[in-house]
Amino acid sequence: MTQILRATCINGNLVLSEKLSPAMEGKRLKVIVQEATEAEQSEDFTADQKFAAFIDHAKQYSAKLPANYKFNRDELYER
Repeated sequence: MTQILRATCINGNLVLSEKLSPAMEGKRLKVIVQEATEAEQSEDFTADQKFAAFIDHAKQYSAKLPANYKFNRDELYER
């Protein structure tokens, strides 16, 4: 499950803007902390805008594949 949440850092602790699902209770989570832009700090920042901001952030760390790249599922399964 992936969820993008807003939080505020207070005395070194993250205070989430909304509760996590009860299904997450007791599970270990990975947390990526990224400072919000001015636009993201607005209370009017929608879920679609949050997702778009996340995708923009993720694109910074993606790799470009060669134009002639072709995925070969059989080769993957041979490993």
